[in-house]
Amino acid sequence: MMLRRGFILFLPRLVGLLVVACSSMSIVYMLACTPKGDNQQLALPRVHSPTVKEGYEAILQEREEQHRNYIISLKKQIAQLKAELQGRTEQLNNMQNQYPDSLDIRLDHSKPENAQANLLAFLHSQVDKAEVHSGVKLSTEYAAMPFESFTLQKVYQLETGLTRHPEEKPVRKDKRDELIEVIELAVGSLNKPDGASKAKPRVYTASDFVEGIYRTEKNKGTLYELTFKGDAKHQFKKIVLFRPFGPVMKVKNENVNMADTLINVIVPLAKRASKFRQFMQNFREMGIQQDGRIHLTVVYFGKEQMNEVKSILENTSKSANFKNFTFIQLNEDFSRGKGLDVGARFWKGNNVVLFFCDVDIYFTAEFLNSCRLNTQPGKKVFYPVLFSQYNPSIIYGHHDSIPSLEQQLIIKKETGFWRDFGFGMTCQYRSDFLNIGGFDLDIKGWGGEDVHLYRKYLHSNLMVIRTPVRGLFHLWHEKQCLDELTPEQYKMCMQSKAMNEASHGQLGMLVFKQEIETHLHRQKLSSKKT
Repeated sequence: MMLRRGFILFLPRLVGLLVVACSSMSIVYMLACTPKGDNQQLALPRVHSPTVKEGYEAILQEREEQHRNYIISLKKQIAQLKAELQGRTEQLNNMQNQYPDSLDIRLDHSKPENAQANLLAFLHSQVDKAEVHSGVKLSTEYAAMPFESFTLQKVYQLETGLTRHPEEKPVRKDKRDELIEVIELAVGSLNKPDGASKAKPRVYTASDFVEGIYRTEKNKGTLYELTFKGDAKHQFKKIVLFRPFGPVMKVKNENVNMADTLINVIVPLAKRASKFRQFMQNFREMGIQQDGRIHLTVVYFGKEQMNEVKSILENTSKSANFKNFTFIQLNEDFSRGKGLDVGARFWKGNNVVLFFCDVDIYFTAEFLNSCRLNTQPGKKVFYPVLFSQYNPSIIYGHHDSIPSLEQQLIIKKETGFWRDFGFGMTCQYRSDFLNIGGFDLDIKGWGGEDVHLYRKYLHSNLMVIRTPVRGLFHLWHEKQCLDELTPEQYKMCMQSKAMNEASHGQLGMLVFKQEIETHLHRQKLSSKKT
């Protein structure tokens, strides 16, 4: 009885507690589910308010409106995403339709073996479309893509970017990693065992790397040509690699024997005996003593200073026991194109590499190897970009004395510039020069003939190798632009003269020399007063 009576007394309290708990849970639920505005939250009506029902109805109506707006916003976003997806799909289809149907570039992920085969076919097609195996016809000289050259330590570049350094260590990590990867891959390829040979293979290392050149065709890939030391003197290993915006593919691995490859250096000349003496010193050291596979052809215009030039040539021949030279004399006004053309056609021996040179050029034995390695009859001609020296009297004007010539030949932005507007120094096989038609002999005097020849090669199917080289220098000399030149030639001559003197900063120091001296004088007076 007592328990039943207690339970009956406790029941109203339990019901009351349950009502309070349910009411509390309803309030909490409504607080949690009511959307918030940007700055405030909707307040619930007080329980004892006479308009409780109307308040809840208003809240529910407002929440319903908010949900409706949210659903509309989501539908708009979904529609935008669908439109964007449709656009991307159309772009992808257009890109895929540009490839030949036979390649079937579209990758079928349901069949991995087909996808891999199609990808490999595409990568190989990139090699075929790029200028790797042969040259392509180009409309102008501006369409040619130059190579850049590199060694283990330095990159020699035409596009100097913000640094304006013609040579530098590759500071950008992507470029540094790229070149290291290519060299390592080439070394690995050289060390891959050859099943046909039973002899113990030589182990190549990065120290055997001589130099390389590379260039990137933006829509195809990057072509690398790397040269390594061979098994004997004057022998080299050449590796050609291509990165079709994917894994690097070996294109070629060949032995290159240059032991019997002769270079005929052709120099047109008129007067300038003192410059010819300086040139012969360089020719004797680099061409005769270090290289030894060289011939010199001098085409001389007129008779003034001719005996002095012939004497310099004969003295070098006797002292160095050098007989491989030809002297041709023409009784007419100087024409560089005519001189080079006559010198090239005068040769009666086998097909030979022609190096068109000037008397104010300094070259190294390494450059002569580059001349051989970058020419191939019916395939390649070599147009090196030489480093042009600034006026030493301006560069070293603040020194006690001007350094020796060998000490001046340093590739830095303070000492010179890549002469990328010049096309006069070039290497090609004589057969290619004759087949292309040689020089335009109607051009007289200075300038123009080299550009015309360069354009002929670009319009042919020969590959033009255009790259800065570290072993070819244009020595500074005062340039005179004669009144007899045509307006176009005179303009080219004056532009060349302006660029030859000094860098922008050095010329600026000369222009503001008086202002700088005045400033220094004031500073000196001010320091004395203090």
